[in-house]
Amino acid sequence: MKVTVVGLGLIGGSIAIDLRKAGVATELVGIDLNTNHALKAVELGLVDKILTEDKALSQADIVILAIPVNALCQLLPSVLDTVKSTAVVIDTGSTKSLICRTVAGHPKRSQLVAAHPIAGTENSGPEAAFSGLFRNKTNIICEKEKSSDHALEVAMRAFNALGLRTIFMEAEEHDKHVAYVSHLSHVSSFLLGQTVLDIEKDEKNIFALAGSGFASTVRLAKSSPEMWAPIFEQNQEYLSQALLEYIMHLQRFHYHLMKRDIKELNRIMSGANEIRRVLDGIELKTKIQNEMQQAEQPVKQ
Repeated sequence: MKVTVVGLGLIGGSIAIDLRKAGVATELVGIDLNTNHALKAVELGLVDKILTEDKALSQADIVILAIPVNALCQLLPSVLDTVKSTAVVIDTGSTKSLICRTVAGHPKRSQLVAAHPIAGTENSGPEAAFSGLFRNKTNIICEKEKSSDHALEVAMRAFNALGLRTIFMEAEEHDKHVAYVSHLSHVSSFLLGQTVLDIEKDEKNIFALAGSGFASTVRLAKSSPEMWAPIFEQNQEYLSQALLEYIMHLQRFHYHLMKRDIKELNRIMSGANEIRRVLDGIELKTKIQNEMQQAEQPVKQ
């Protein structure tokens, strides 16, 4: 199948790599507003060539949209206008409600699969792309009932080739949940980094004292603001709610700290330790699923 990837950074580039490896893509065409990214993607072999938007979209069997969510809302209607009637369009946006509403009445809405493969790193650009980024990660499809059987079949073939585990949600439900488990953690990391930079003006002290705990906690602060600011804006309602609850917990912790109430601080932290049970359960589920997938693979003679 001819696959066109719009947005040749970490997400789009990594998708291209693994769709080629799996044989899903027989030809890969790229589109990127950043000329340097487009040239680098061809140089790295992420895509075979760069074409104009009209040519790349009109010839594609699958179109992957891996661009910031604000650009997605602007571009998606014209993408559906341009693609042929048998093409499947897959968006990878980290918010879903506004994107789905943008094309709710479009005559080709059934050709769209509104998806969110939850994977990434703090790095960006074509050089950041790598094989296996999505393996064993969760993928969410929203408004499944509005996508045609053909679109879902083609999309699932692509998602399975990437190694994703796909679940289904409504768009509002998706946005509420990711506000807590993804968007809030990015805000926390950005602001922790800013707090330390404000206090520690001497960078040598930061490098001298920053241990692995700080590095892992603030890692997400290296993420692209150009990508994350539109995500925060589009998910303002649910992210605002998550932030208020997070601030409430911080204020409660600060109150007991000022009271030197070690017993209550210990109780709060012990309660938070329950997250270990959740994470261990996720790891166990992933391990079992991997073993089942390996057992289902045919034995090579």
